[in-house]
Parts: sequence; structure tokens; C-alpha cells
Amino acid sequence: MAEPFADLAEAFSLTAEKYDRFAQDHPNLARMRGKVYAHLTRWLPPGAHILELNAGTGTDAVYLAQQGFRVHATDIAPGMLGRLQKKVAELGLEELVSCERHSFTELDRVKGGPFDAVFSNLGGLNCIPDLRLVARHLPCVLRPGGLVTWVIMPPVCPWELALAFSGDFRLAFRRLRPGGTRAHLEGKYFMVYYYTPGQVREALGSEFELLDVEGLSIFAPPAESKNLARRHRRLYKLLCALDERLARAPLLRGMGDFFIISMRYRPARSTKGNGVNLEEKPDPSLVEKDLGS
Repeated sequence: MAEPFADLAEAFSLTAEKYDRFAQDHPNLARMRGKVYAHLTRWLPPGAHILELNAGTGTDAVYLAQQGFRVHATDIAPGMLGRLQKKVAELGLEELVSCERHSFTELDRVKGGPFDAVFSNLGGLNCIPDLRLVARHLPCVLRPGGLVTWVIMPPVCPWELALAFSGDFRLAFRRLRPGGTRAHLEGKYFMVYYYTPGQVREALGSEFELLDVEGLSIFAPPAESKNLARRHRRLYKLLCALDERLARAPLLRGMGDFFIISMRYRPARSTKGNGVNLEEKPDPSLVEKDLGS
């Protein structure tokens, strides 16, 4: 695995067990995943074949398979894929979940396509300095009319910015640093980059039609917060209600711990068939309004 992904692969392999342990009894993370699943499955027909990028330990792949979707899960970390395979075997999902070790810059080498959707959850794609390195190979793996749903970390996270009032300026403004932020995991260092919905659209290009964008944890706590939901239930519910109300509001929908963006692949005016339900129409307001830069 070529640099810089060698360090990433080793770091995430080393943390695979901790990753699953942290997710246990985590009501806030469960809420966030539920929002992602509702967004993704809104656009998919029953039994759709999904290519998952940065699949991790298989939490999403297992859930989607249990809903009747077929998932081809890819990741660069062998430790993550090992835990994914174990889960799949224990649950008897081998007919619905397959896996392959690949970086998301190597989609032209992925087997089993074309797919009905390419899905990436919880910021895995923020580990690359240019989303075009991923987008350039999407036509190799997507059916005409296929779906792209990515969950991306944006530059503006109100929850983190609020930390400036406590004096933690490093964390409060880390997403706003030009050129990305240096992060570390299990003793390995790597860069993290933050993107707006407009930058995602630009990277995918004119053959992808915008369907929907919604903020994820704009006011509700970020994924790292495990205890607020249990210790301050009324406050947590209020913050989640604000998110529900404002997730698609102009300007705000591109903020938060993450945002979810879905786009439809429309090469050469393709508008029909190929196993994908094309009846759902995008929100015109999303197409007409600038999503920011």
C-alpha cells in the first residue's frame, strides 16, 4: 500500500477493536447512523447493489445487508476488513456482503460492478486532499442512473467552534486551517481535509445531478460525544430537534459534524432503467441555490 495510505491502513487496523468497542452503547452515534441510513435508502430500490468505500469494521455493511441490500465493502485496513468478515460470517450474511482491500482512489480495480450506488460514511473521504482522485473512477463502477451518497466533514462545525468559549482554540478552529489538519491515530500521523457541498459537486462534475444535502449534527453533539445523550437528556433532545428542523436549511445544510450529499449519475442524458429507481426527483431548491464554496 503506497504512501500516504500505508500509515492510514496500519493506524486503522490497530484501532479496529477499539472502534467497535467505542460504538457500543453509543446512542448519539446510533442516531447519526440512523439519519444516514434513512437518507441513503430513500433513493435506493429494494435489493440494490452497493459499493461501500472505507467500510471499516462492517457496521454499515451488516445493517444494509440485513435490510436486503447487497454490499461490496472496500477498505485499506486489513484489521478493519478482518473484523468485517468475522461479523458477516457470524450473522450468515455471506450471500449479501463481499469485501475487497482497496483504496478509494483505486475504484477502477474493484470487482463485481457495475453498482447501483457508491456509499461512503462518516468522513472516510476526508483523508484525501483531492476528491477528484475518487470521482474520476466513478464511471467505472456506477450504472447510468446510479447513486453517490457520501457523508463528509465540512469546514464549519458549530459544535466545535463553540469550544473557543472554553479556550480550546486548537480544536475549535482546526477545520478552518488552510491545507488541512494533521491528525494522529495509534502513533501514526496523517492529514485530514474538509470539504463543502459545493466542492463535492465540483469534484464529481457535470454528469452528476444533485439530489439532496442535509447537515448531520449541526447543533446536536458530534460523533465523539458519547455521554451527553445519557447525562443531559432534555438538552440532547432539544439539540436533536433543532437538527431535525434545520438539517436542510440553506447555508446550514453544509455545516455540522458531517453533511450527507446524494447525487445521481446521468451520463449522456441517461434517464431510465438499469435497475435503479429514477422516479424520485431532486429538491429544486437544492439545484437552484448555490451550496457554498
